[in-house]
Amino acid sequence: MAVETNADRLMADINVTPLVDVMLVLLIIFMVTAPMMMQGVDISLPQTTSQPLRTKQEHLIISIDANGKVFINDFQVTPDFLKEKLARILAGRSDRQVYLRADKNIPYGLVARVMAQIQAAGITNLGMVTEPPPAGKKPAKGPR
Repeated sequence: MAVETNADRLMADINVTPLVDVMLVLLIIFMVTAPMMMQGVDISLPQTTSQPLRTKQEHLIISIDANGKVFINDFQVTPDFLKEKLARILAGRSDRQVYLRADKNIPYGLVARVMAQIQAAGITNLGMVTEPPPAGKKPAKGPR
């Protein structure tokens, strides 16, 4: 007759220490990289004294960076195909409002061309995104 010892029994407990170690490492990686992923398109916006709009829903944002590249949200498109892309995106949406973020140093002709493409896509409600001037400072006035 065989005698059963503790060494012969299977262990039924799960060792969670490696799982916790891996999860903590992943948490630290996401905490470090998440702010870098939220950057979006880097644009130097013109400064104005307008009041900010309060909105709860995400709107479609067209951005033009300092190099003249055009983006729909964070996806780059060519200015010539902006009309077709916008028409496809907005086909299934009830909200047809679009915001334009343009770098303050790009030529006005490019901004006008992009605005024409937006209008040709059927957008009638276009907002311009700016940033407020630093506290205590008024924005520089343009030539009159």
